[in-house]
Amino acid sequence: MSHGASSTREDVRRRTAVSPGTAASAPLETDPLAAALSRIARVVSETLELKDVFARVAEAAATVLPFETMGVSRLETPDTMRIYAVAGSSKPADPSRVVRLDEFSPNLRPRPGNHGRIDDATRTLDPDFPVDRDILQSGVRSILRTPLARGGQLAGTIWFTSARPGAFTADHETAAGPIADLLALALEHERLFSLETSRRRRLDGIDSLLPMIAGTLDVRGVFNRVSEIVQPVLPHDRLMLTSLSADRSEITVDAISGEPIPDFPTRIPTVDPPPCHQGAEYVLIPDVEEQSEAGPNPRAKCRQLGMRSLLKIPLRIDGGVGWLVFLSRTPRQYSEDDVVVARRVADHVSLALSHQRLAEEERRAAEARERAAHLEQRVQALKDQLETTLGYRRVIGESKNWKAALTQAAKVAPTETTVLLTGESGTGKEVVARFIHRGSPRANGPFVGLNCAALPETLLESELFGHEKGAFTGAVAARAGRIEQAAGGVLFLDEVGEMTPAVQAKLLRVLQEREYQRLGGTRPIKTDARVVAATNRNLEAALARGEFREDLYYRLRVFEIRLPPLRERREDILPMAEAFLEEIGSVVGRPAAGISHQALEALLSYPWPGNVRELRNALERATILCDGGLITIEHLPMGVGQRGVMAGRHEINGAFPSGGVNLRGVERDLIMKALQEAQNNRSHAARLLGITRSRLYSRMQKHGLSA
Repeated sequence: MSHGASSTREDVRRRTAVSPGTAASAPLETDPLAAALSRIARVVSETLELKDVFARVAEAAATVLPFETMGVSRLETPDTMRIYAVAGSSKPADPSRVVRLDEFSPNLRPRPGNHGRIDDATRTLDPDFPVDRDILQSGVRSILRTPLARGGQLAGTIWFTSARPGAFTADHETAAGPIADLLALALEHERLFSLETSRRRRLDGIDSLLPMIAGTLDVRGVFNRVSEIVQPVLPHDRLMLTSLSADRSEITVDAISGEPIPDFPTRIPTVDPPPCHQGAEYVLIPDVEEQSEAGPNPRAKCRQLGMRSLLKIPLRIDGGVGWLVFLSRTPRQYSEDDVVVARRVADHVSLALSHQRLAEEERRAAEARERAAHLEQRVQALKDQLETTLGYRRVIGESKNWKAALTQAAKVAPTETTVLLTGESGTGKEVVARFIHRGSPRANGPFVGLNCAALPETLLESELFGHEKGAFTGAVAARAGRIEQAAGGVLFLDEVGEMTPAVQAKLLRVLQEREYQRLGGTRPIKTDARVVAATNRNLEAALARGEFREDLYYRLRVFEIRLPPLRERREDILPMAEAFLEEIGSVVGRPAAGISHQALEALLSYPWPGNVRELRNALERATILCDGGLITIEHLPMGVGQRGVMAGRHEINGAFPSGGVNLRGVERDLIMKALQEAQNNRSHAARLLGITRSRLYSRMQKHGLSA
């Protein structure tokens, strides 16, 4: 307030106050203006809502000002004003309506310096303007206006009206000044309280983001939901998440709310220096169209989005620079009051991004640990492979049938073709599978084998495809399956005919699509493993019984190699026996001195239903029993030492009898002899017969045998 106005107000007080000389002889007269101001101060101190007590304020003001109506109007925006409160005999039809400043005539329009008295409204106001017309129609003739100031800026107007022309004098204009000062202070307190209340309400609304964001590890996936929650407390047409690249050469648009925007760039080259590295706490642009051309100007990108105003808040994230940008089609949508709310939103998003980064680091660490475990498994597999270059897994034999099988294996090895090895149990299918692996371009990759008959369905799935953490009880960590372990190498599936239909279907997808999912997983994993399968079952018969999928059968049987049983390659028995004795001797520590002539004849005459596996088991037993001496017929298992096989009650030497043999009886006798020799230890008996324990059980049931 100017010094001149203060002096005038002091003059009014002096004129209305009693002189000091009369104070002793007469009661002290009260200054009417001071009494009115004191009364107004007491009234407004009772509440933060001036509107609630405005009628009492008007009563106090009426003791010093001759008005019929008193009102307060507040600037809402630079272009609009709202009637805040009215008291008196003549009130507007809508006492709280908002009016544009251009609805006032120039003589009445609120602006700095345009205040004071209007002695005759009919001469000063212009009825062509809506506000002037309403005033004239209400019968107002005199108007007294005093500015309400806030921080040196016009915040509104306090006005008094009267139906009498010239109702207000210069003294009245001066007296209205301190009343306006008191009301301006009360209105400012109310405004600050309202702002704080609104700020707290908005911040409380923003805090509902926490539960939603806490439930995700990818903010981008729930960005539209973030926008929906923020919208009521901080209106926007688009919400954008951006980050600065590591080399600070471009800004990446990581997420943007709303419908996708065609042709909108997700990578924007930065200027030099990049604008988002200036250390600013925020960037507020009321209207991008009013931005100067100098320096960074987002006008082009905002025009592409149809936006006029923006508020940009930096994200507090470790190891990076990012921004949360609020965009609006409305000019001057954002003010300094919105910064605190926007900052709270940005803090929540920053926290979620930090959690996301930590989760990503943990995922990468878990993948690194998994790769390390995979590498360790691969090293072990290679060690096992080197160890198998000795012993019964070596490719031994010169017989015609065996060489024919190896020739086929050598031809298919350099290709990526799926191979199916068929033949009786123990004929060397894993030996040939390793032979194919060593002769293929994948020789430096792993050879990973899995016996499909040795595990129940659930464990087989877990072993073959792997599982994620928590896929089943006991799955405390993610584990790579055999398919994944065989990446870059060969996956050998032994006893593939024993797979259940569910596992068959998943294996078919591996062969067709070259991809699969871990148990409990959701993302597909590409496979780079060549499949070599083996079976001792008649898969065509299994097809007819509906036990094996036809489509899988033809996928596996791209290149079939039949391995001959040992009885069809007897000339290979002695070379194998020598190799086995050499290996077994180094293991048991007491190598045999050799094999007697009678024992050799027994080895050559025995039909070996368990094939190579049975031959090795027989020689291991004999080596232990001979205690470093010569292996004789007594050291060989029962049946082998009889130089022949009982066919029913007949002994067969060389050629078959003219009436044929009872094959069912031969099988039953062999099982009985194996059980007797193993003293009813079924695992041992199964090894002697060269079959699995489950297959031994089924054969015993078939022949009606029990313990």
